Amino acid sequence: MGTNGNTSTGGGDAASELARWRRGITAANAAETEALGGQLAALLPPNTALALHGALGAGKTTFARGFVRALGATSAVASPTFAIFAVHEAPARQIIHADAYRLASPAEADSLMLWDVLREPWTLLVEWPERLGEYLPDGAWHLWIEDAPPVAEVPPVADAPPVRARRLRLENAP
Repeated sequence: MGTNGNTSTGGGDAASELARWRRGITAANAAETEALGGQLAALLPPNTALALHGALGAGKTTFARGFVRALGATSAVASPTFAIFAVHEAPARQIIHADAYRLASPAEADSLMLWDVLREPWTLLVEWPERLGEYLPDGAWHLWIEDAPPVAEVPPVADAPPVRARRLRLENAP
């Protein structure tokens, strides 16, 4: 659980869950970030893009893995940085996971033929969405994954990588 147990779904209706996402949710580690991906998957309507904003290593692909798995796709979910996008077939919809990091300009998005691959119902997850520019579909939801402010000083464990809490905040959702 994240601080104050806020990775639970809260048992509320969709409107209250979206309000919670807009306020921001803290994930204490990668496992919680992945679990939150699954929770948002239940709220994002089909035929909607989700723009994943965050610095390198912020947890965008970890979040996407939870999202894709929650919708029932069984394919491996890795960063599509070099392939640019990956297609995941889930029982209820197709999921395209794109990483626009390597695009030199938004115009390069058109040459990917990504729009030719999309099949309804679909979800488009886009890492580095600002590089798509006007090619990001209208009505896209935007999720910001950022370092969370520290809540307490925790002494590091010898030879363990530092654990960074993340703050996930949703924008442009109805």
